[in-house]
Parts: sequence; C-alpha cells; structure tokens
Amino acid sequence: MTIKAKACRTCKSVIEEGNKCTECGSDALTTFWQGFVVIVNPEKSEIAKKMKVGKKGRYALRLSR
Repeated sequence: MTIKAKACRTCKSVIEEGNKCTECGSDALTTFWQGFVVIVNPEKSEIAKKMKVGKKGRYALRLSR
C-alpha cells in the first residue's frame, strides 16, 4: 500500500498523513501537486522569501486542479 503525501492549497505545506494541514490548520488538501522544496533556514533563503514562507518544512512547488 502506498500513501500519497498531500499538499495544502492554502500554504503549500506537504504533509504525510491526516486530513488537516499541520502548519495552518486548513482542510483544503490535494494529492495533485508536483515537486517540493525543503526550507531549512527561512530567514536566509531567497526561495523562502519568494514563496512567502516563514517556517522550516517541505513545500510543494506546483499545485494543480
């Protein structure tokens, strides 16, 4: 059995299990996403600034549907 990770439509955080986002609490999750980036140091990361991310974690690059 394969478990698909889900991405939050609100904050783009990638979660492994559950039906609510662990970062923002939204229940707007999707399995239709592509690519992800791992933010380790959001204060110094140019990518985190462009994505408007303020916390460490995994974030989807593209959401579809």
